[in-house]
Amino acid sequence: MKHGQIYVGIGGWTFAPWRGTFYPEDLTQKRELEFASNVLTSIEVNGTYYSTFKPPTFAKWREETPEGFVFSLKASRYCTNRKQLAGAGEAIERFINQGLHELRDRLGPINWQFMATKRFDAEDIEGFLKLLPHEIHGLPLRHALEVRHPSFKTAEFYDLARRYEVAIVLADSEEFPKLDEPTGDFTYARLMRSQENEPNGYTTASLDHWAEAAKTWAKRGDAFVYFISGAKVRNPSAAQALIERL
Repeated sequence: MKHGQIYVGIGGWTFAPWRGTFYPEDLTQKRELEFASNVLTSIEVNGTYYSTFKPPTFAKWREETPEGFVFSLKASRYCTNRKQLAGAGEAIERFINQGLHELRDRLGPINWQFMATKRFDAEDIEGFLKLLPHEIHGLPLRHALEVRHPSFKTAEFYDLARRYEVAIVLADSEEFPKLDEPTGDFTYARLMRSQENEPNGYTTASLDHWAEAAKTWAKRGDAFVYFISGAKVRNPSAAQALIERL
């Protein structure tokens, strides 16, 4: 594995309390993505979890962002919020073929987030992994699994993820298990502990810690680090503080 790039960002770019704290007060709303993408290096799109979009929308996102910036996309809930994941083939196909290829070089990993109640079932998980395509329109696809049940803390799951070359999302959260296991050729971390009483969301020591972690991850491939939930109003500041350290 080659030394990778480190991408740092937030979840989405539309959030009213960011006006005046992250976005300049006089910035028009239609220029928020342009602004955010020139300050951060990645954004995780949450909207793709809830809705489908048309190809021109993905093309527009590409055109509004600078070269070197990438989007991670949360896969549709219709793919992952189900009892039998191995039966998600049609939903996965619909999600992948909605126009993702229009992002071109702005397309980062896809985050397949499972429900917190979904337990590890080796046969079902392998059936799901077999459904994930490796490319679309010649564009390589990278996949990360965000599992939220403690039953996934097992070597059998890690081995499956390695075999199918998918990353396991490292979630730093009070609610969900933290799985720090290298299985794909990239790292995907979601940091969820930002606090409103910290100007940068995190203490200086915490930001230093995550900066060193990101540098270590990058030694084995690209690293994607997102400040998600927690004190959401502070997440842009946290991301910018981490980028400064890198």
